[in-house]
Amino acid sequence: MTTPPADAVARSRRPLAAATLAGRVPSPRVEVLERSPSTNTRLLADATADPGAWPHLSVLVADHQTAGRGRAGRGWVTPQGAALTASFLLRPDVPREALGWAPLVTGLAAARALRRLGVGAWLKWPNDVVVEAGARDIPGWGRWRKAAGILCEVAGDDAVVAGVGINVSQAAGELPVPHAASLATLGATALDRGALLSLLAAEVRDAVARWQAGGDVRGEVEAVTATLGWDVAVDVPGGAPVVGRAARLTPDGALVVTGARGGERIVLAGDVRVRRG
Repeated sequence: MTTPPADAVARSRRPLAAATLAGRVPSPRVEVLERSPSTNTRLLADATADPGAWPHLSVLVADHQTAGRGRAGRGWVTPQGAALTASFLLRPDVPREALGWAPLVTGLAAARALRRLGVGAWLKWPNDVVVEAGARDIPGWGRWRKAAGILCEVAGDDAVVAGVGINVSQAAGELPVPHAASLATLGATALDRGALLSLLAAEVRDAVARWQAGGDVRGEVEAVTATLGWDVAVDVPGGAPVVGRAARLTPDGALVVTGARGGERIVLAGDVRVRRG
């Protein structure tokens, strides 16, 4: 992994401000908190208390998130100003039973935003954005490294809070786990968090619009899902790991795993571990 120039890191970690982001970010409402334990928790509470104040595609950003949450309650903490932590309020015009696509649609948007910065980003089903950048294999990840995470939570009958956390300017020693990477360690030179938020918001807007319009969201997501083709073990809640080859996604976004003898298992949720690099 590379070490980012000190001046680029310093510029990237300058405080974000709503006044400067409002004209750059394609969202109807952009709010910036200096500090927040979790943007998802805060936006869930605010949007529930006053739904009309948070229209579709509104975004809440924390300049420093102090107690971020990942899937299954995992913690996620970064140095101040080192990451982009944002939560979008989505009110997609889709059937309620289709809301399970929200993490994959949001992940698709995040991967495409990073690709626009020259980072070879992919999805790791169901809610990680990864790059193939490791010089050595790590158990469960192979040569893949996590650059961003997605956490979606239902808010009421028709809304989803979609949280996105992207590692931006961390040096290798600032990353929380060996399988993590940041834009800086990946060699990206564009570390402006405001510009990244603008790209991300535009990609979220466009991906959700295609989803609502009945576009081929499954095909788009499959095209950027690195998990497909992996030999995997999927840790599922309350059961033994599902082992086999990750083959495809179902119409509702579940993962189809083909066993060694040809049988198929459909996995609705779980942690995917790579069984080959």
